[in-house]
Amino acid sequence: MDAGLLETVRESVMAEAGPVTPSRVAAAVQATGRLLGTAGSLAVAERLSAELNGLGPLQELTRDTAVTDIFVNAPDSVWVDRGAGLERTGISFAGEEHVRSLAARLVAAGGRRLDDGSPCVDVRLEAGYRVHAVLPPISTAGTLLSIRIRREQVFSLDELRNSGLFGSLIHEVLERIIACRLSFLISGATGSGKTTLLSTLLGLCPPGERLVLIEDAAELNPVHPHVVALETRHGNLEGGGGVDLPELVRQALRMRPDRLLVGECRGAEVRDLLTAMNTGHTGGGGTIHANTAVAVPARLTALGALAGLDQQAVRLQAASALDVVIHVERTSSGRRLTCIGWVMDRDGQLAVVPALEVVDGSVRQGPAWADLAARLGMAPELPEPC
Repeated sequence: MDAGLLETVRESVMAEAGPVTPSRVAAAVQATGRLLGTAGSLAVAERLSAELNGLGPLQELTRDTAVTDIFVNAPDSVWVDRGAGLERTGISFAGEEHVRSLAARLVAAGGRRLDDGSPCVDVRLEAGYRVHAVLPPISTAGTLLSIRIRREQVFSLDELRNSGLFGSLIHEVLERIIACRLSFLISGATGSGKTTLLSTLLGLCPPGERLVLIEDAAELNPVHPHVVALETRHGNLEGGGGVDLPELVRQALRMRPDRLLVGECRGAEVRDLLTAMNTGHTGGGGTIHANTAVAVPARLTALGALAGLDQQAVRLQAASALDVVIHVERTSSGRRLTCIGWVMDRDGQLAVVPALEVVDGSVRQGPAWADLAARLGMAPELPEPC
């Protein structure tokens, strides 16, 4: 599309108040003496709408339902993640100023500002996008944009199984973990599918239960009739009015939750979550960043230290509160559930012992399978083959 024509039409449309409509665009195009026809006018209207209200040149990438993340590293370096690793796209910006203006507009739409005084910002937009932006000189290569797309569609366990995330045995175990009200954490790296799996599992909870969700940026959208969602709020320019995750956990406990879920444990809120799980709120959980399931205790200890808990306190709280760790990974062939671990206090140390491990597509019985199977009402020995 002719950039000069687009800019001329944009200026003409912006000179008048009101929404960008095909009729207004058609009139602006006609005023330039160019004949684009109905289809051409609609294309210009869509492009202008994306530039003024959407993701600009990135908008077309959102039409692909497989895209979960968009990354802008430079005006001519735009990447996407469709679940099987990063892929470079053919999308490009006019220049660094184009990228920066889009980033500033998106951040402003989220109620915050992006400038030299606030060069790193994370916001959630009503359209379902989570936007993170970084300006130079913090970024040495120019303005950086990372956009996480929240899809309204929530996958069923069957759909996740068909996608290759797990097999039939893991499918049954996950259903029983929810039915037996085991408390759990889903671990993994960024983009490994933790939030997707958590949303799906929450949809398995009985409809008579009240789910209270706590998130830094709302991404969970389980298919369940009784969901209450709480989201943190950043402070204003003077630093007042902020509401953090620990405060939301405390407020959630006054809302009579049947299950309490924290979208991501990454700070001092781990203390309040573990406390809640030790006061009768079983069947809850959340997600946590960790390299492996067995590395979760070390991660919990580090987060507990941020909340003023020593290693002994974390061990006692976590061993009593948590039952299971479910680990997911990004692999060369897509996202995969690779381990289900059993949480225990072993020789005075908090440990996650593998109950089921997936190696080369096959499920192997781990040392803790008998313990997990007993809680789930399953056979203590796995059938062959798995």
